[in-house]
Amino acid sequence: MISQASTVDQYLQELPEDRKEPYLELMETIQSNIPEGFERVMQYGHPTYVVPHSMYPDGYHTNPKDGLPFVSIANQKQGIHFYHMGIYALPELLEWFVAEYPKHAKRKLDMGKSCIRFRNGSDIPYELIAQLMQKISVEEYVDLYESGRKKK
Repeated sequence: MISQASTVDQYLQELPEDRKEPYLELMETIQSNIPEGFERVMQYGHPTYVVPHSMYPDGYHTNPKDGLPFVSIANQKQGIHFYHMGIYALPELLEWFVAEYPKHAKRKLDMGKSCIRFRNGSDIPYELIAQLMQKISVEEYVDLYESGRKKK
């Protein structure tokens, strides 16, 4: 589900009533814990926290006009999906998250490469997401991104 909203506020107005509260709490958790320097924008149809061009002028390799995406939150058909590119790029961060998840959640982890799927808003482990958000600074993420690009 890709929204046609051009602003985060428009996107939030489109959320189904049963998802608004958990979605907003997840967004607040991210906003309160994300290191300084990331910027919230609309990118690829949903709110995304990016490294802005002021900090990384090259932008995202698939579309250099876009800031470098780091974290996104999407309202999808099956639930709220949380995308974290650091988990995708840093194996030790993924290992930490997978090990910690059962300590904070009642249900089994439903995850893709960078996507954590929450089919029910009550399943979101906000405290764990807060910890995850504090694990990578803008500078560390840019270095991680650059080192991954050099390998290819």
